[in-house]
Amino acid sequence: MFDFRPAPDTPKPEAYRQLLDAADALSAGEPDAVANMANIAALLWDFLPDLNWAGFYRVVDGELVLGPFIGRPACIRIPMGQGVCGVAAGKGATQLVEDVHAFPGHIACDAVTNSELVVPVKRAGKVIAVIDLDSPEKARFDKADAAGIEAVADMLAKRI
Repeated sequence: MFDFRPAPDTPKPEAYRQLLDAADALSAGEPDAVANMANIAALLWDFLPDLNWAGFYRVVDGELVLGPFIGRPACIRIPMGQGVCGVAAGKGATQLVEDVHAFPGHIACDAVTNSELVVPVKRAGKVIAVIDLDSPEKARFDKADAAGIEAVADMLAKRI
C-alpha cells in the first residue's frame, strides 16, 4: 500500500515536489500506459484538495478519448480545439481557467465544475494526452498548480 499524501500544511512548491517524486516512483519501470495513468490519476486525487475530477484524455485518431480518471462519469470523446481540454490539446498549451462558465465553448461534463486546469502531455513535441483537473471552486488553480502539473506531464510523457 502506498500513502504519498503530504501533510496538510505543506507549502505548495514542496507539495508539488513530493507529487512529482511520488509519480516518478509509481510509474518508473512500468511499461503499461493505462496502469501509469490510473495510478497518477489516483495520486493527483490524493494530493490535491478541492477536486471533483482528476484524470486523462488521450489523443486517439485526432480527437481526445477518455482515459483513466477519478470522479463522476465524463465525456468520452472531445474534438480537438473544443472545450478546455480540446483547446489545450489543439494548442499544445496549458489552460488555466478560473471560471469555466466564462470559457468560450466550455463542455460541461459535470455541472458542479467551476474551474479547470488542463496540461498537455507531449512526446517529441506532439501532444499525446492531457491531464485534466476540475474543481467546484472558482479560481481553484494558480500558476504554481500549472507549473507543478506541467512537471508531472513532462516526467510522464515517456511512460504513457
